Amino acid sequence: MPDDTSALQLVLSGDPTLFAIVRLSLFMSLSAVLFATLIGVPFGALLALTRFPGRETAIVVANALMGLPPVVVGLAIYLLLSRSGPLGFLGLLFTVQAMIIAQAVLVTPIIAALARQTIEDLWAEYRDEMAAMNIGPLQRVVTLIWDARFSLVTSLLAGFGRAAAEVGAIIIVGGNIDGFTRTMTTAIALETSKGDLPLAIGLGMILIAIVIVINALAWVARRVGERYAG
Repeated sequence: MPDDTSALQLVLSGDPTLFAIVRLSLFMSLSAVLFATLIGVPFGALLALTRFPGRETAIVVANALMGLPPVVVGLAIYLLLSRSGPLGFLGLLFTVQAMIIAQAVLVTPIIAALARQTIEDLWAEYRDEMAAMNIGPLQRVVTLIWDARFSLVTSLLAGFGRAAAEVGAIIIVGGNIDGFTRTMTTAIALETSKGDLPLAIGLGMILIAIVIVINALAWVARRVGERYAG
């Protein structure tokens, strides 16, 4: 109980260390989702609206990549960004940028796979109508993405939830450096191992609150989409 009380005091008092970690975590996760969206949504639309040799294989691979082991992704990016790696000259290892890259790699397949399914379902519904109107490929993509915007928001929130809860990959490429690359999840792991439970519990409370808000937003987006479709 004392630990719980101390954790609540840290949250309510606006502890600078705690909220600096929260701000960094949110910035990193939102940035990763933004980059993943810019890649994943167009790629998902491409898979949904085009037919090419190996398309089914590409869909299977995209779906399989949704379950990428985070530590494997972290290791792969570590090897790429290390001094002896092909991208070592960029000097990104143990930086926030490296963690954003790791999270984007993990989130992109989720957004791509969900976007592909959403847009493909809409395409099956509107195919004949769009063909009759002689709508070109690019306009099809734009129209279907716009029409599916509420469902796609749900996909983005799912990606953000994955990014916000990530620890394995970012601790490898970020190093969990105090004041620079320490996030909510890596700090919880570290502080728990050190026995500093108030800070760990306080961060855990905020992380749970963020997850609840994400799920609430996803539910609202889904309801708005259903009402709009109706």
